[in-house]
This record gives sequence, structure tokens and C-alpha cells, in this order.
Amino acid sequence: MVKLTIVGRVKDGLPLAQEARYMNNETTTSHNLSSNYKQQAEFLLNEISKGALPLPSMTIRVDHHSFNYLVVNGICFITLCDSSYPRKLAFNYLQDLQKEFDKFDNGLIHKITKPYSFVKFDSIISSIRKQYIDTRTQANLSKLNANRHRELDIVTGNMSDIVERRRNSEILETPAANNTPQISSLLWGSPRLEAIALIWTPIAIITVIAWILLWASLVFTDDYLLSTL
Repeated sequence: MVKLTIVGRVKDGLPLAQEARYMNNETTTSHNLSSNYKQQAEFLLNEISKGALPLPSMTIRVDHHSFNYLVVNGICFITLCDSSYPRKLAFNYLQDLQKEFDKFDNGLIHKITKPYSFVKFDSIISSIRKQYIDTRTQANLSKLNANRHRELDIVTGNMSDIVERRRNSEILETPAANNTPQISSLLWGSPRLEAIALIWTPIAIITVIAWILLWASLVFTDDYLLSTL
């Protein structure tokens, strides 16, 4: 079953439209699940926008579900399905969405600035989705049987791998300034030595300044006494 659909712009990762139907009973658990998967779909859209997922289409496994996405003309179509849902139908669904989306003015699409503000397409997503709920309808069986001996040329990945890759990338991108405490610890050898240095350094500075002022006052006094002789 198709459970969640998001349409977004690739150039900036902005989600434009959505349609989410999870469970018949709006319980707290189902709402949390829906929010969690929606966040994951937005994460995938962001990764596609950054070029971390350069393929134009892909299936991504997560729990007992699969995200399927299709990128055409700078627009990304993402849907979440049960893992048992036929992948061929999922991509037929995304292709139908893409065909309907192409009917809208491209200039209008690129003027949108607020997430999920292209509400005109929400109802279209809902209408097309209903056609794919029952996999046993004649129309869907025909789609499944068409070229059934030819495998879909779609790469499959795992959400956990994509998340881990993003974490590693963020670690590498961390600015050098954020590593100052680590560098300081390496210089002092241990956190304890660093703490001692933090305590005694100001005292040492004050002592040196006081000694300089005392020395200066003595020098000026000697000069004054010599000048009076």
C-alpha cells in the first residue's frame, strides 16, 4: 500500500506538496510513525538536493517499508510503501504523478518559497494514489504483467547506510575551530594539566604585570634622585 507521498524541488530541497495516509485510527502511535517517516522522506529529499543520492531513481529500505523516488526535470517524487507492495506499481505511481505535475507552469513551481504550499497538487496526489491502493484491479494487474520478464533497473539501498554516510560527512565538514578543545588537550597532555593551566595562567600574568610596575617605579625613583644631586 502507498502510505506517504512527497513532491519536492531538487535545487534547494524544498518540499512542495504531500499526501499522507497511514492508518485508519488516528492514535498517538500512528501519528508518531507518520511524522517519523515524513521526516525521513524530507531527509532523503535533502540528500538528493545535496547530490549525495545522484541516481535519478532508487529504492531505499527502512524497517518493513520502502521509499521509492524518481527525479525528473529537477523535481523529486518520493513515496513510502509496504515492503510487500510491488515495486513496479510504486514506480508507475510516481510516473503518473510526474506526468500530472508537468502540466503545471514551470515558472510558477520555481516561485514557491514556503514548504508544502503547492496545495493544488495535494488533491491530485490523493486522486492518483487511490488508483494504486488495490493491486488486484484490472488496471494494476495489467501494469504488473506488462514486461514482467524484464527486471526494473532500480538500485536498492538502506536508510541506515545513507544516515551513516551523512554523519561521517558532517564530521569531516566540521570547522577547524570546533576542534580547538581537542587541540588544547593534546598540547597540555591531559585535561587535568589543562585545568591547572587555566587556574594559574591569570595569576602568573597578574604577578608579571605587578613586577613590571614595581620595577618601573624604582627606575623612575632612581632617575629622580640622580637628577636632584
